[in-house]
Amino acid sequence: MNRKKQLVQYGQRRIARRVLRAVPWLGGIVALATLGVAIRRKGALGGTVDTALDFIPFVSGFKNAAEVVRGRDFIRDRDAI
Repeated sequence: MNRKKQLVQYGQRRIARRVLRAVPWLGGIVALATLGVAIRRKGALGGTVDTALDFIPFVSGFKNAAEVVRGRDFIRDRDAI
């Protein structure tokens, strides 16, 4: 079962990579969707800053590693209404 799951994930990554190379504007749609979800979850300013930091290559790696060590997000989710 584990091998099958790995093969499915591998195939999904290859297809996604191929589609993103074939249709460059699809990456923009993914970025906008990510921004929308973050804004909905963290608020306008917090979601924008969090997404901007996540899309900068080296900064996002350090940010995510620090969040794992810290145990929570730097920019907290807003309270549910």
